[in-house]
Amino acid sequence: MSPEQFNGAVLAWYDQHGRKDLPWQQGITPYRVWVSEIMLQQTQVSTVLGYFDRFMAALPTVKDLAEAAEDEVLHLWTGLGYYTRARNLQKTAQIIMREHGGEFPRSVDALSELPGIGRSTAGAIASLSMGLRAPILDGNVKRVLARYVAQEGYPGEPKVARQLWDVAERLTPHERVNHYTQAMMDLGATLCTRSKPTCLLCPVRSGCQAHLLGLEIRYPVAKPRKALPQKRTLMPLLVNADGDILLYRRPSTGLWGGLWSLPELDDLEQLGALGQQRQLDLGTRRELEGLTHTFSHFQLAIEPWLVRVTEQPSRVAEDDWLWYNLATPPRLGLAAPVKKLLKRAAQAITAGEPT
Repeated sequence: MSPEQFNGAVLAWYDQHGRKDLPWQQGITPYRVWVSEIMLQQTQVSTVLGYFDRFMAALPTVKDLAEAAEDEVLHLWTGLGYYTRARNLQKTAQIIMREHGGEFPRSVDALSELPGIGRSTAGAIASLSMGLRAPILDGNVKRVLARYVAQEGYPGEPKVARQLWDVAERLTPHERVNHYTQAMMDLGATLCTRSKPTCLLCPVRSGCQAHLLGLEIRYPVAKPRKALPQKRTLMPLLVNADGDILLYRRPSTGLWGGLWSLPELDDLEQLGALGQQRQLDLGTRRELEGLTHTFSHFQLAIEPWLVRVTEQPSRVAEDDWLWYNLATPPRLGLAAPVKKLLKRAAQAITAGEPT
């Protein structure tokens, strides 16, 4: 198939089968497209739907996002993971307000200079909301193109990525680029799926090299697998007489940066030192069901303990520590496993443990 035949077939498929009712496809603006694209990184559409609506209801404009408290932004992001995305989202909003008069730059190069916006996300913003000709290469499009040309090599390698970008550039049309971009993402999400592609319904199957070879599942070539290292931590849930749990805010950089979390200890012997440091008298304790949280580069095994605080200072001295009220929780950014542990703690406290 020629590039014109390829993108013509893709656009014809989009007119008949493409998704047109997603929330960020309504009232299209660069802001709405940008937020949705950042949310959709590493995350399925079905998960993003509720988060996007809540985010837009709370922060409907780039100005609102720029001026929001960081805790509010992280609270709205809680559960989506990869929290650097949320912090970069706010940094970019502030730059757009401060340096661009509240308007998104109208070029891929300028958009790519903003925190958290890579070449593919910049292309999506430019094509979907501005009508500019700009190829994209997100996970779905990468899979479609890698199969279409039977691309050898792992797409995460720079050389292979460059070759796929060349393919994306060659096939992107000069007209209806917004519809073409959406169609390519839709193809990857609905037909050209990872495990069971529906090739018989694909508009470009006659030119797809992987399909012609009968090797659809071989492409894109998978990343060489490495065993994830395992780490372990003990997280005490210190509960006071009011049923509140002691949390602290993690440093703004690094793992769970800026989120509120539980203290982390190597073992129970460190619990007494933590109590002395926070001026707390600790009472009975009980181990809760543990959980394992998988990050991109390691697995964290968490051993949670529910610990009764019998006496405490009248207030928490530092700004980066607080008593988290389980009944009426404040709007804070919480790491996903911490949110799960707080729920388990609430259930244990309701059941009357520890006594």
